[in-house]
Amino acid sequence: MSVRRVMGIETEYGISVPGQPGANPMVLSGDVVTTYAASRGIRPAQASWDYADEAPLRDARGFDMGRGVAHPSQLTDVEDPTMANVVLTNGARLYVDHAHPEYSSPEVTTPRDAVVWDKAGELVMREAVQRLATVPPGVNLYKNNTDGKGASYGTHENYLMSRRTPFARIIAQLTPFFVVRQVMCGSGRVGIGVDSRTTGYQIAQRSDFFEAEVGLETTLKRPIINTRDEPHAVADLYRRLHVILGDANHCDVANLVKMGSTSLVLAMIEDDAFTQDLGVRAPVKTLQAVSHDPTLRSTIELTDGRSIRPVELLRTFHELAAAYVDDKWGSDVDESTVEVLGWWDRVLTALEGDPMDARRWVDWVAKLSVLEGYRERDSLGWGDPRLKAVDIQWSDVRADRGLANRMAATDRVEVLVPEAEAAAAMDAAPEDTRAWFRGACLRKFPDSVVAASWDSVVVEVPGERSLQRIPILEPLRGTKDAVGDLVDGASDIRSLLESLAAADRGSD
Repeated sequence: MSVRRVMGIETEYGISVPGQPGANPMVLSGDVVTTYAASRGIRPAQASWDYADEAPLRDARGFDMGRGVAHPSQLTDVEDPTMANVVLTNGARLYVDHAHPEYSSPEVTTPRDAVVWDKAGELVMREAVQRLATVPPGVNLYKNNTDGKGASYGTHENYLMSRRTPFARIIAQLTPFFVVRQVMCGSGRVGIGVDSRTTGYQIAQRSDFFEAEVGLETTLKRPIINTRDEPHAVADLYRRLHVILGDANHCDVANLVKMGSTSLVLAMIEDDAFTQDLGVRAPVKTLQAVSHDPTLRSTIELTDGRSIRPVELLRTFHELAAAYVDDKWGSDVDESTVEVLGWWDRVLTALEGDPMDARRWVDWVAKLSVLEGYRERDSLGWGDPRLKAVDIQWSDVRADRGLANRMAATDRVEVLVPEAEAAAAMDAAPEDTRAWFRGACLRKFPDSVVAASWDSVVVEVPGERSLQRIPILEPLRGTKDAVGDLVDGASDIRSLLESLAAADRGSD
């Protein structure tokens, strides 16, 4: 394995209406989804989500949580007909998740593509805001993870892994990495504690909201390692690692390093390649302590008794990953892995010296540089509400209002993915995963697609009494190379089904 694997990012966006703090966020979120879908000619009832194969209460530790004891927020397999929920032609899902509009990117195979289609989601939300602005008072959206008043909403990552990998090994070897990973990819936050009651600045937006080391929950008693066992793929072969503790990133480099370094660590776990125990004592407490120290000078305690700085532990992970890659591939290593290792090293080198040297690459450092400018100019303490307003404005999706967007536009942060490339990905699906087939069906046969999910497309065939489900359980099938000619050559949905059936017979 390398950094290449099937992966994706889900982001819930903060939402508000100017001057109306009591506005209903679920209604507003529905407006966001339906407004954008309508702009692309998609009717929610036409390309809705298929819940047939969802299993949110299945636990990777070998049991199912009972529905009677599950929190309602965990029952994501129950369709709420009042909530907007559509599939886009780029293979993504756009829907209302509780009180937030959520963009779930299509499946990709490289960290750079994860950044591309995540940025496409930002542009989707920006367009929705622009369209809703014509109906005063409009809606504002924020790519962040907390409102600063006690509420947190997620940016989740998904990584396809081998089912053969013991989950206990994943827990043991991934936990310490997650505890310190925030140093490279935290988004920064004004305020300490879930409700920001203590003044100050911290590295990550999500860390204060975690209470457990391992668990199935995602909104209550949040765990560092989430155990949801819902692969959306061939269950005997794969598991989908659902990562819930990451922050939403605006900086391309931080987003790339987040996805790429995690994928490499997972590859090492799958190959049982770790040569030393890097376990951290009191992971939840340490996760929060690391976030609370933007100087990066405090130490953390490992289970073997050593005390080291978080960035030193990250350097150890990087050195082990680089040695693993060199031993496994040598000079044949792929470009995606080289890119990730290179940026990972550059970011760590900057953070090992003066953390502010990483301000072009790392969200929390870039945001801190802006906040310190305001603090110095106006002699502001960390408890000043103006700094909290700047924090929120940082994540505004509008090009002219969002501070992160303005910094990217003026070359104050590194841009790896030009906006034009992300804009193209708003409509075009990745060509090397099943997302291509999902998007192609919606584009070519919009009136025939009734519903879709990650692992199937449900279509209506004229003259047939029942709907037809096209399974795509293998994430690397349904690519443009594999079925592009079949889709292009089909005159209608019936002829596509016949062509797919003939192709399957020919491969037997």
